Amino acid sequence: MLAWQEIDTVLLDMDGTLIDLHFDNYFWQRLVPERWGQERGMPLDDARRELEPVFAAVAGTLNWYCTDYWSEQLGLDILALKQEIADKVRWRADSRPFLDALRQSGRQLFLFTNAHPDSLALKIQRTALDHYLDGLYSTHEFGTSKEHQTCWQALHERLQFDPTRTLFIDDSQRILLAAHQFGIAHLLGILNPDSQQPHQQFVGIPAISDYGVLIPEVLAHPRARIML
Repeated sequence: MLAWQEIDTVLLDMDGTLIDLHFDNYFWQRLVPERWGQERGMPLDDARRELEPVFAAVAGTLNWYCTDYWSEQLGLDILALKQEIADKVRWRADSRPFLDALRQSGRQLFLFTNAHPDSLALKIQRTALDHYLDGLYSTHEFGTSKEHQTCWQALHERLQFDPTRTLFIDDSQRILLAAHQFGIAHLLGILNPDSQQPHQQFVGIPAISDYGVLIPEVLAHPRARIML
């Protein structure tokens, strides 16, 4: 599936890729409309319908991922609401063995997420995922989301990785295609980002549902560790 002998650097998304997306789906599809609707005396289904175009208007932009933006737009303390259900933040069952294997193989590992720094901090607090990686980068420090080429350019300027020897793993086809446009040579999609939802589909991009199938090949092709 992947030419591991040609991969030195691995860039990983967070939500749905390393951490179960159920937390975020529950938060945005249930808790936020429920609380927003309660303040307006509105049933959950009606609140969802009202919020759909509000969410769609900023989909794919940095605002969609910004806790400060949504706190202001919705009149809710978004970070406080996330902390209420922090017990739902969980690793994907297959993530840590895969990260361990990547580290053992000598590759550089970086988190590259659209999550707001406040959300990232909450996930780190609950999972200690920073212990598994060489660096963690939120697109908010670059001023644009992974859907846009300027964000990839900014990350490349920061890390100076070789796109032709880099693997990027994400649960979004749109973002994977943006990485491909930038020149990332190796791409991998996640079929089951939310453990409680059906698998999704990818077109023209290799995808898996269990990192375990990759571990033997990762370890069979170690790399000399390069410090970026």
